[in-house]
Amino acid sequence: MNKKYKYIDTESKELFNLNVKARLLTKKYSNLDYDNFEEKEAILKELFGSIGNNVQIDEYFFCDFGKNIYIGNDVIINSGCTFIDNKEIHIGNKVLIAPNVQIYTAYHPLLPEERLKEKKEGSTCYFTTCADPVMIKDGVWIGGGTIVLPGVTIGENSVIGAGSVVNRSIPDNCVAVGNPCHVIKTFDDIRENNV
Repeated sequence: MNKKYKYIDTESKELFNLNVKARLLTKKYSNLDYDNFEEKEAILKELFGSIGNNVQIDEYFFCDFGKNIYIGNDVIINSGCTFIDNKEIHIGNKVLIAPNVQIYTAYHPLLPEERLKEKKEGSTCYFTTCADPVMIKDGVWIGGGTIVLPGVTIGENSVIGAGSVVNRSIPDNCVAVGNPCHVIKTFDDIRENNV
């Protein structure tokens, strides 16, 4: 196996149990009444690695394990978001995440001889999985339908345009859009040009 990849054991009993628990908790969360704040908060505290104050997560949130997600204070995660947290996802303070945003930490090797593997008896897994963490810094706003790929850091206060595919890290204090996501202006540009 290629040593540059950070392989994870997707067939471990521990990860299986965490995945089952996360699915039960997120289903329970989505089925609660909108104003059942106390029970919602209790579920999120049980689900995530850590969660700050004043965090709002709308219905139909999905994650693989939950325990690898760390959320700061004053965060909104809108409806239909998917976080594949095979590695850590760190979300800072005062972050806005629009509907249907997907954050992936997991990926698979490109070469078939590294990606595909012989199935063990009793196993359904025929592929290898790797993972790299994602960091969303303080003050970030991620537009609807954005996909954030493994290993990415989104810099402080930056804005990611709706529908972007973020396949590389984005610096602080800028607006970035597109597929692949790229910086189109800095906040200094906006202030100078009153745009």
